[in-house]
Amino acid sequence: MQWIKALTLVLSASVLLACGGSNDKKGVHANVVIIGTIAGPETQIMEEAKAVAKKQSGLDIEIVQFQDYATPNIALNDGTLDANMIQHQPYLDDMVAARGYHLVSIGKTFVYPVGIYSHKIKTLADLREGAQVALPNDPSNGARALLLLQKANLITLDASKGLHVSMQDIRSNPKKLQFLALDAAQLPRTLADVDLSVINTNYAVASGFLPSRDALAIEDKNSPYANIVVVREKDSKDPRFEKLMNALHSKEVTDKAEALFAGQAIPAW
Repeated sequence: MQWIKALTLVLSASVLLACGGSNDKKGVHANVVIIGTIAGPETQIMEEAKAVAKKQSGLDIEIVQFQDYATPNIALNDGTLDANMIQHQPYLDDMVAARGYHLVSIGKTFVYPVGIYSHKIKTLADLREGAQVALPNDPSNGARALLLLQKANLITLDASKGLHVSMQDIRSNPKKLQFLALDAAQLPRTLADVDLSVINTNYAVASGFLPSRDALAIEDKNSPYANIVVVREKDSKDPRFEKLMNALHSKEVTDKAEALFAGQAIPAW
């Protein structure tokens, strides 16, 4: 029986140590934030915020990079991450409605305007009838792309749907455009295969495009699609996140964003 008691004590100590290690790393009182970003310029912005946060408040930021928009919300919801900076409010609203996530925004960062790009034409006036147009396949960014196509007078949409439009809400399509929905990260790589592509600025810049120079049409500063920092609802008042937002709203981070996005990153706070 003595060996059973000894084994129980060892196991109990191991559990306590494991829990203690976790709390030191990610507990409410820890000064560490594990945050998910999209690989590319947005990660570079967070790297700048990491340096500022350490200097300002001693906050340690650990960055986890992702290649898609869906996984960071899964990782945040299941507790793998403390926060993410990968989306705008309409996208978060869609994910919360579709998957029941208990996630909320704690603040805005920048508007990164989506643009319409082409390797085949120089102006939208040259677009042929029946042209193939690629756009993001997630509901929120797909709606954003359709709204930009409407702003460019290529289609008209059901006005009653507001921001929540889909291809089923196209009411006129005078050039008989054909639409191809792809993962957002694939859009720059497939641009040569289509006539037009509506690309998020982070992916466009990472692929060598300068939005103000290369986009045939682009969102303006009035876009409702400002990027946000998202956390679990129950953690929204955690003081670590105030430190995080202070760093993200610093002059150093604003200057970095403007440089990385060639002046296309618009502060939204």
